[in-house]
Amino acid sequence: MISKENYIDAIHKSRGLLTAAADALGCSRGAIYEAAKRHPEIQQAIEDARERTTDLAEGKLFQKINEGDNTAIIFYLKTQAKKRGYVERQEVTGAEGTELTVRVIRE
Repeated sequence: MISKENYIDAIHKSRGLLTAAADALGCSRGAIYEAAKRHPEIQQAIEDARERTTDLAEGKLFQKINEGDNTAIIFYLKTQAKKRGYVERQEVTGAEGTELTVRVIRE
């Protein structure tokens, strides 16, 4: 039987990637989910580990933005600056921008 502490340790070491945690523990991902249902501390460990990983990724993104990486800059603006107009949208039109015709076929 795997202890609560072992689950929490494996989750932290795997940065919240449950497949990796399960491999380290010699169990299935399902076993971790079941343990998390029984023990709120395990569920909290999953959430905490994933938040730390998200923080790490955000830090790397900001590092790339500071380096002038255009892809990182565009990604940030498209996801975080929508209210300033950095929104990509698709418009559906007919050929050469004409009005789109919708035809309903009934059998």
